[in-house]
Amino acid sequence: MTATLRRRALLRQGVTLTGATLLPWGAAPAMAQTAVTRLPVLRAPRLKPGDTIGLFSPSGATYERAPFEQAAEVLAALGFQAREAPNARARRGQHAGSAEQRAADLNGLIADPSVHGLLAVTGGSGANRMLPLIDYAAIQRQPKVIAGFSDVTALLNAVTARTGLVTFHAPVAVSEWNAFSVAEFRAVLIDAEARTLRNAEDRGDHLIVKAHRIQTLRPGTARGPLVGGNLAVLTSMAGSAYLPSFDGAILFLEEINEYIYRVDRMLSTLKLMGALDRLAGVVIGAFSNCGPGDGNYGTLTLDEVFDDWFGALGVPVYRGAMIGHIRKKFTVPVGLPVEMDAGAGTIRLLTPAVR
Repeated sequence: MTATLRRRALLRQGVTLTGATLLPWGAAPAMAQTAVTRLPVLRAPRLKPGDTIGLFSPSGATYERAPFEQAAEVLAALGFQAREAPNARARRGQHAGSAEQRAADLNGLIADPSVHGLLAVTGGSGANRMLPLIDYAAIQRQPKVIAGFSDVTALLNAVTARTGLVTFHAPVAVSEWNAFSVAEFRAVLIDAEARTLRNAEDRGDHLIVKAHRIQTLRPGTARGPLVGGNLAVLTSMAGSAYLPSFDGAILFLEEINEYIYRVDRMLSTLKLMGALDRLAGVVIGAFSNCGPGDGNYGTLTLDEVFDDWFGALGVPVYRGAMIGHIRKKFTVPVGLPVEMDAGAGTIRLLTPAVR
């Protein structure tokens, strides 16, 4: 046999001349990421009327004074006192100051015994820059409610991964605090209910419910701790020490203003890092303004993307949860064990998220 023919025969058998083994087409590789140790669940004290809530900016800068005035009014209307972190109004490019300034604000609010909870002013970008600068040991010693969403996904998941503390994917201070969002926030963080997160069914003037419809991709129930948040932010943390364990977890995802091919690529990252294969279930929230771009459906649809990545997992999956960049939203406890029902479209907290 000539050298060329021998080489071709070896390649057909999945062997390279350097000794590496090639996987046959379609074969699943070994999981790319080592399993992360999950810490015991740590719950912060519930929020009480009169408590002081620290307003901090872990991500984007806020360029006007009015949002801070409105944030203080929101907290007052909820029955709290507001305390603005020293660098909350800082700006460095699009960020709310340097990573050091933002981490100092977070660490200072955690260390201050007169502050009972932390609420992000807004999202934006850049929260992952401050993750190595956070005093996680102090958070474990003095656990407090930490809440926000969008880019704050990085902070929420990092704190949960490194401390075990349940954090909250919830409205930020500048969000629209409508009756639905307020009721969900109060139930979870003030009343300490072991609540079932269930979409509102408001038909309005329609014959059927059209907004916030549940679509069951694969029926069934599953239990596990919640992990997730904004898809782009979550995948930006791939390979880092700041992601919680995906083993037996319920993954929830939301996104805004991303082309479908980018959503597809981000989900492929979760697949390639081994995260999707470890899940107990998936809850898909709002993917707001996530279209094909340029009005061109030469791309996959979101339906097809979700079917491709979640359809073969063999776990319960549903879509349409009121999570994300939408007016009415749940307060979702990251790290808390829950039971999801993909047929009913619900997430049931197995214990209160605060104590």
